[in-house]
Amino acid sequence: MKLGKIDHVDLRDIWRNEASDFTNWLSKEENISLLSDEIGIQLNILKTEASVGNFNVDILAEDEDGNKIIIENQLEITNHDHLGKIITYASGLDAKTIIWIFKSVRDEHEKAIEWLNDHTDEDINFFAIKVELWKINDSIPAPKFQIISKPNDWAKTVKKSVRESELTDTKLQQKEFWIKLIEYLKNNNTKINLRKPRPRHWYTMAIGSSKAHIVLTINTQENSIGCEIYIPKNKWLFQKLLKNKEKIEEEIKNKLEWMELNEKKASRIKISRDAYIENIEEWNNYHGWLKEMIETFLRVFPNYIKQAREE
Repeated sequence: MKLGKIDHVDLRDIWRNEASDFTNWLSKEENISLLSDEIGIQLNILKTEASVGNFNVDILAEDEDGNKIIIENQLEITNHDHLGKIITYASGLDAKTIIWIFKSVRDEHEKAIEWLNDHTDEDINFFAIKVELWKINDSIPAPKFQIISKPNDWAKTVKKSVRESELTDTKLQQKEFWIKLIEYLKNNNTKINLRKPRPRHWYTMAIGSSKAHIVLTINTQENSIGCEIYIPKNKWLFQKLLKNKEKIEEEIKNKLEWMELNEKKASRIKISRDAYIENIEEWNNYHGWLKEMIETFLRVFPNYIKQAREE
């Protein structure tokens, strides 16, 4: 069998200008989702070239909880100027996650990001990301994001131990339920992109679009679990999907709840079932049902979301 040759492509051959070329490319849904998948955080673009005093951050985004995220791009080797910028922008915008994208990183800057992750609050996250372009023979160049430095989960977990010791039994059980779900998915040949669970009644997953994501829920008052498409701030997308309600439900082979949450300008498309989380012996069945729903939603909804964008 004849195999192709992988070749490195210089970033400036494709993106000559950081602001007009690379930043505009990255801010498109299909491209920012690549970065979301790599770091495990849903990135919803708010604005490019967002003002911070007399300066502008390349991309201002937010996560599924509404926390601010800044993305600073540098298609060269890292320098002190950009290190100073990300700290300035983070403080000016009260950002929780700071992402520095570059062509290559100096050792001292990699150590600086590691130091910041080790010595800042557990809610603050710094990512150092290398971007590359590769092609096989004469193929179209393909981007690749590589995490060089990321938050030290272990150290921040130690910092959080006192706070988590004060959590209610319900919150601790919710976190354990998500931990066991992740174990179940990993043990059952899933390709689903998984994120670190938290002690709360929901767990989010990327769906390949910055406009929407999958949310799994636990409702201990109604004794149910659910899987939904959550659309934070896009009524237009919800209405487009609603027009295809019959087709979507036919493909999913289930009736869904279609809800507009006016107080948050948000929408959700949800399916749920009875579940008693206190009954740990049933968790395996609950996790099996969630796996089936996740895979079904990932198979059906991205196509309709893409169609809505193209209309």
